[in-house]
Amino acid sequence: MEKDQLSRKLAVILHADVVGSTSLVQKNETLAHERINAAFQSFSKTIERYSGKAREIRGDALVADFKRASDAVAASLAFQELNTDFNSNLEDDIQPELRIGISLGEVIVADNTITGEGVILAQRLEQLAAPKGVVVQGSITETVPTRMPFNFTILGEQKLKGFDQPVRAFVATLKFGEKPPAPEGKVSAHDTEPSGPQIPDEPSIAVLPFTNMSNDPEQEFFSDGISEDIITALSKISALMVVARNSTFIYKGKAVDIKQVGLEQGVRYVLEGSVRKAGKRVRITAQLIDAIEGQHLWAERYDRKLEDIFDLQDEITQKVVTALDIQLVLGEQARLWAGGTANLEAWECVRMATDLLTGYRVEDAHEAKRLLHRAINLDPEYAFGWAILAGCNNHIADDPRLSIDERNNVLELVREYAEKALAFDPTCSKAYAQLGLYHLNMRAYDAAEHNAGKAAELSPNHANDQAIAAIIKNKCGNPEGALKRIRKAMRLSPFYPIWFLTALGQILRVLRRYDESIDVFSEMIKRDPEHNEGHIGLAEILGEIGRIDEAKKAAIDVLRLNPDFSINDYIRNLSYCDPAELTRLKTGLCNAGLPE
Repeated sequence: MEKDQLSRKLAVILHADVVGSTSLVQKNETLAHERINAAFQSFSKTIERYSGKAREIRGDALVADFKRASDAVAASLAFQELNTDFNSNLEDDIQPELRIGISLGEVIVADNTITGEGVILAQRLEQLAAPKGVVVQGSITETVPTRMPFNFTILGEQKLKGFDQPVRAFVATLKFGEKPPAPEGKVSAHDTEPSGPQIPDEPSIAVLPFTNMSNDPEQEFFSDGISEDIITALSKISALMVVARNSTFIYKGKAVDIKQVGLEQGVRYVLEGSVRKAGKRVRITAQLIDAIEGQHLWAERYDRKLEDIFDLQDEITQKVVTALDIQLVLGEQARLWAGGTANLEAWECVRMATDLLTGYRVEDAHEAKRLLHRAINLDPEYAFGWAILAGCNNHIADDPRLSIDERNNVLELVREYAEKALAFDPTCSKAYAQLGLYHLNMRAYDAAEHNAGKAAELSPNHANDQAIAAIIKNKCGNPEGALKRIRKAMRLSPFYPIWFLTALGQILRVLRRYDESIDVFSEMIKRDPEHNEGHIGLAEILGEIGRIDEAKKAAIDVLRLNPDFSINDYIRNLSYCDPAELTRLKTGLCNAGLPE
């Protein structure tokens, strides 16, 4: 370690420590020390990227200094986001979480050790932070440029041990929808590329929609279906992060730069291909590319009979697993290809139905239901078809125009179809997810959580299954667990569907993180002004926290989109296990002036 001359200087000081480190060590001493050290090493690298210097790591604490306050805040928020992503993929509970304090003060640096009042102040501020949180001194907020994507929420004047005068403290967070800014002090080629999620250390892949090379544009669903089946299969592998269909299909029909895809989706590898279907033959090309290095790992062209399409999908999936040297855990090999069909027409019906259901319109759900019944008639043992049919009916059950008896009848079909799917394929995660939603609607909360957890376990990298598990956990009284699940779902689908925002907004409301929840519902409205859940969520929260004028403005839009809106009808279908949540919801909506 280099020796620094004794020097006194004004610096931005960062102090971080591990929350509950003693408890983690008591659970598993060796693993806890490994994880804590890995977290600090990762943070040190992030600090260096943002032109800071990690001076020392002392047990469960780290001290660093920066020249600029904006760099210190950016590095802290970037690391917290990275560490949260890393922990979300751990199956055990040895998950080090850091809290961080940042101050501005005079310090003494000697032998790479930093001391002084500024260090102590940063440590005291860090003790005010929540797990995964960042608390800064008031003077830090005054020196950060307003262009930076940070929110500073005031904690007020704090009386800190060892300081005679109260210190103004603020919680630092990212503005909704924003990412930590790229480092400004040290610019590399990577920093100038399009920003996206952090690429994980584990293997990660985006499967682009295979290009339809057939003369018939109506065969789009066929090429899309091949892509989606490969995504579904790969998402069952615990050691491989797989980006969801919602995110990769934004490139459909576009000429794309593979490196840009990797950066935007936060993945190392990209699979792309094309499909040409002609008569009873099909030609598929596929290539796996290292998006960071720009190297082709393998490429193949297949000319097969149409009835061989399912074996071909399995072969491509196996090629990916082999090329990335992924070790499958017990049971994953069998799960990869379970629940399918050998009937091409049945598969086509399910693929067309799936496309219809992505629009989340009740009218489309009824047409999808017709196609799904056709698929089941063609292959009564098609487990995935039964599971999609269960999901289709869950969607129909959300129609507010249904009477209580009509809704209950539809929900019973959900149970029946999900259980049929599991009878033919006990590893069908989609069926478990739909069964979890059925039990939630039936207020059978233990069964709901069990089934949701089973779905997430069987498809650990399937974004929708993780998001459904988040919804169920939140309503079953575990909003912290729900937040972890929805964050993972959003990482798996960086261009996530709007219903992920509905789930996130509701979870943050239950956690009483009102400002963040308001940001989420505002973002929903920005993305789709005609999506009423955003207006309802905004009206409720603003009404609940007493911002009545704003709540009433939001209520106007609720009634514009649904003139027959009734608070009691809306709450009737909300399955929160805690009645107090329903009381809060009703109070907020009443305060907004909506009719009971």
